[in-house]
Amino acid sequence: MNSVKVKILLPFILLASILTSTAQVNNDEVLMTIAGKQIFVSEFLNIYQKNNVKGDMIDKKSLDEYLDLFINFKLKVKQAEEMGLDTVASFRTELNGYRDQLAKPYFTDEATLNRLILEAYDREKTDLRASHVFFRLAPDASPQDTMIAYKKAVSAREKLMQGASFESVAVEFSEDPSAKDREATQQHPFLKGNKGDLGFFAVFDMVYAFENGAWNTETDKVSMPVRTEYGYHLIKVTARRPALGKVTVAHIFLAIPKNATAEDSARVHKRIDSVYTKLTGGATFEELVKAYSDDKGSAAKDGVLPAFGVNRMVPEFVEAIYSLNNAGDYTKPILTSYGWHIVKLIERKTQKPIDEEKAELKQKIMKDNRGDQTRQVVIERIRKEYGVTENPEGLKDFYKVVTDSIFFGKWKSSLADNLTGMIFKIGNMTFRQKDFADYLASTQRKQEKQSIEVYVDKQYTEFLNESPLKWENSQLEQKYPEFKALMGEYRDGILLFDLTDQKVWSKAVKDTLGLDSFYKKNKNNYKWETRLDASIYTVTSAKAVQKVKNFIKSGLSDTDLQKEMNTDSLKVVTVEIGKFSRKDNKLIDSIPWVPGFSGDIINKESTVFVYVRKVLKPEVKELNEARGLITADYQNYLEKEWIASLRAKYPVDVKKDVLAKIK
Repeated sequence: MNSVKVKILLPFILLASILTSTAQVNNDEVLMTIAGKQIFVSEFLNIYQKNNVKGDMIDKKSLDEYLDLFINFKLKVKQAEEMGLDTVASFRTELNGYRDQLAKPYFTDEATLNRLILEAYDREKTDLRASHVFFRLAPDASPQDTMIAYKKAVSAREKLMQGASFESVAVEFSEDPSAKDREATQQHPFLKGNKGDLGFFAVFDMVYAFENGAWNTETDKVSMPVRTEYGYHLIKVTARRPALGKVTVAHIFLAIPKNATAEDSARVHKRIDSVYTKLTGGATFEELVKAYSDDKGSAAKDGVLPAFGVNRMVPEFVEAIYSLNNAGDYTKPILTSYGWHIVKLIERKTQKPIDEEKAELKQKIMKDNRGDQTRQVVIERIRKEYGVTENPEGLKDFYKVVTDSIFFGKWKSSLADNLTGMIFKIGNMTFRQKDFADYLASTQRKQEKQSIEVYVDKQYTEFLNESPLKWENSQLEQKYPEFKALMGEYRDGILLFDLTDQKVWSKAVKDTLGLDSFYKKNKNNYKWETRLDASIYTVTSAKAVQKVKNFIKSGLSDTDLQKEMNTDSLKVVTVEIGKFSRKDNKLIDSIPWVPGFSGDIINKESTVFVYVRKVLKPEVKELNEARGLITADYQNYLEKEWIASLRAKYPVDVKKDVLAKIK
């Protein structure tokens, strides 16, 4: 929320203090009536108590002040309602946006979220290296296609269990194109296959299902087929390392030319060994980078690469960095698919205490597909609380009316106009076939054709999951009084902000005639104290000081003086011209306030002195000289006038006996 709006949201809370005892007060009693609307004790005390930060004991004076602020606030909201500001589209959009934010905690299962946070924090401590054999499968694949892919994965795993190497099985069976060598084309050079090796990765680097499969597989073992949104995977974890964290390194890089011969490769190898010998012999890393590195981008920065995580570099590069413990340590020459490197550690950022990482981990989880777990727990809780009754026959009716046009985004819900029965119930709310037809029409998109039955069943499951959430969302105000109260505060706060902007803030800025009239009536409130009309001179040459003073005595203007004394290549004198009040400038405060020259302040680089032209007597400020202060006072004036008009327009009746109980 805009910080200004936060301050304005409930301006009357600033004097609030906590009640230490309200035993004699009934929250359901009417405390006051404002413009015919009853205000209950509970509403008044809720905000009064909630916003106290000092924990002061209640006293009658502060309560009376608070009561006035509260009444003024409610009167302004009443006028905003009468003006229809609560029906404006922009108001509704803004309020709904705040409601969406306030509702989020009610649809997050905290126990599940905390479990996922602890799981992610624990996994942060370890990096994995893994290989996979991949069998592609669409997320919405039919049961038949799913079984075919699963059997392929099981068959490949059996070969592995019989002793076949993982690399050979990956090359033969994997549908991940990177597993196999790819011949050069016009689009790309020859690409050597990785034989299923995915390199190192950390928590959040892979989709959650794959991450789980890897973390739950022992090192050098092969998992059972793991289903992700992309298909099935056989996963082999080949290494576990204490987490690298986020590192910054520098490197000296010697590239191996494309299509290099064995002799070319040997020549590069010999050169990197020579560079390494120079490094161990005392040459600095930085000078060797500039002299030898083929990575010209990083060479301009002493070889330093942007900070990266474990999955951002090829495995050989990462493997070498694990051995570097301290900033300044460097590796022996290492070979990657790009060439030879010598790597130096600059900085390593490792895991922080969990309290410092919790907020960031929560954010990552809610963006990641693992966050769906918290949503699913809430759905199940709602279903259990209200009860769900389904009508399977009502679903089957859609197998006949949904056509292949839905896979082109062109299906019309009118094809289901004859379907009017119940499809499921949540509590006492009935969802009819018409509702599901509208859902199908609104969620359709272009996609590959599939079985109508499979598609309808999948969409029905989504609809059945979303509907309890929408139902629960619609019940928040009824189920949770604190949510209802908070929404009321936000609603009134936005109305107050919009109306105050019209009546006070923007009006004070735009109403130039009103501001001018206010200034003329109150201008004696805006006066300058005694000031000095003076200039401060800083002269960099001791020999030039008297010359500068002579120019000043002759009446030469400060602008002409600087032109006379300064050249393009040499600035002899600088001048600060102004009308100075007390505390504006320490030097001005330190000199006698009389016309003429002050004493010289001499330091190593310059001589500083002040020339006082005139001592200015107190005088009224012009409007432009104090516009900010005058505008603020004009806003206060408009506010008081506005409140007075509201008090005259709307009746206010405070129940003194109820107020006395609070006091």
